[in-house]
Amino acid sequence: MKMHIKKSIFLIFMAVMLPAFHGCFEKEILDEPVYEGPDMIKNDLDQYIDEHFIQDFGMAIRYRFVDRYVSPTERVTPPRIEVVRPMLDFIDEFWIDPYLSVENGEIFFRKHVPAEIVLLGGLIYNEDGTVTLGTADAGAQITFTDVNSFDLEDEDWLLLQLQTVYHEFAHIVHQRYKLPNAFETISPQGYTSAGAWFTLTRDQALQRGFVSPYATASPNEDFAETVAHFLYEENFYENYIIQESECTSPACESRNAGRILIQEKLNSITAHYKKVTGVDLEEVREAVQAKL
Repeated sequence: MKMHIKKSIFLIFMAVMLPAFHGCFEKEILDEPVYEGPDMIKNDLDQYIDEHFIQDFGMAIRYRFVDRYVSPTERVTPPRIEVVRPMLDFIDEFWIDPYLSVENGEIFFRKHVPAEIVLLGGLIYNEDGTVTLGTADAGAQITFTDVNSFDLEDEDWLLLQLQTVYHEFAHIVHQRYKLPNAFETISPQGYTSAGAWFTLTRDQALQRGFVSPYATASPNEDFAETVAHFLYEENFYENYIIQESECTSPACESRNAGRILIQEKLNSITAHYKKVTGVDLEEVREAVQAKL
């Protein structure tokens, strides 16, 4: 799946919140990791990857030969060697650790962890004016872009990476266990399409009952977006659940109506996670928020 963000004067931001504009597309399932050759000389970083990711989780980290992980029409740069280990520490702290720290989380994570993590140095620019933030290929691979801009003090960069991994990892749940029962019927009139979602503003999306414009692209993206925003947005409840008081305008009333729909979706998603994975998403959120 590809995550896209619309170009603007800020390049990544068209609105207040960066992660609102992105997208995903299905790809073929990878049967096995790409072979990197018998003569590859392993450095200290490779030894660390082998011990901590491959042996521990069965998860390969790809930071070389990056053109092999994008389509023939796309060209990307590899990450600088000095940012690879910090990026791996970031993945460890903000993605792996939160799941391993909650009840049933380690069992869930080890069972569903993708076989490959691909690190790309920059963004992928697309012909339609969007930029690829990250991808997930049918649960087999998650790709991070813009790794060369690594900076935990840069909130925009941090939220972009959190949005990527939580969104893409959430796709694995509905791919393996389907969407929650009747999830797509909660706000059926609000969906747009893969090629039209970026015409909406965040406020318009909220009025339709969605946490972001991209969530309107399809029920699958709605599911993944709701999970991602729930995990990383500090003010999720204030922004998407709690009703605005003293509404005196149609727009305010529409936003509150949208929040009721989002609450229904969140209830459906958390119950679904608990049922099919045994994981309490509220506990995962608390673990994530404790690190932010």
